[in-house]
Amino acid sequence: MSRFSHWAEKEHSARVHVITLILLAPLFLLALPWLVAAGGRRADRRLGLPRLTFGAGNYVLGGLLGAAGMGIAQWTIYQQVTRGRGTPLPVMPTQELLVGGPFRYCRNPMTLGTILAYLGVAIAAGTVSGAGLVVFLSALLILYLKRVEERELTERFGESYRRYKQEVPFIIPRLIRKENSATKEYGATHER
Repeated sequence: MSRFSHWAEKEHSARVHVITLILLAPLFLLALPWLVAAGGRRADRRLGLPRLTFGAGNYVLGGLLGAAGMGIAQWTIYQQVTRGRGTPLPVMPTQELLVGGPFRYCRNPMTLGTILAYLGVAIAAGTVSGAGLVVFLSALLILYLKRVEERELTERFGESYRRYKQEVPFIIPRLIRKENSATKEYGATHER
């Protein structure tokens, strides 16, 4: 049994999930965006990189990406806490395989939302280094998902996850949703 499966054995209350997410919010909503924007600008100056500037386009495109990413991330967290009885954290994983909501479009909507949101911050800040940092951290996250999390989900959910994995894209959403057996198996209550 893997460490992740061991963590999944203990179910925490919704209150613990919410408190944990509130405590981590400053890291993901303040510290990382600051690192991307301010740290990226500082790195650009030190490296002599030009500003990524499109005038008002930086704010429009950055704002749209950031808002879309935050919306996807919030929808995903809501599903993980309410339907999955868990969190995005590996130490408090969901107790159910989520196949509805944002998970019907791609298997990793939280990652998609996070990448879009932080890339939006980098574009709004006009920083090449910030965008590079987002791409680098995204690559590390995707590597973790492929090498660790998918193995853990297969261990915990078996054939249901294998079928879901075959039918739903990894991170780039399929916007036209076809009915799949993984979704049918869990019923309409997981479709919201």
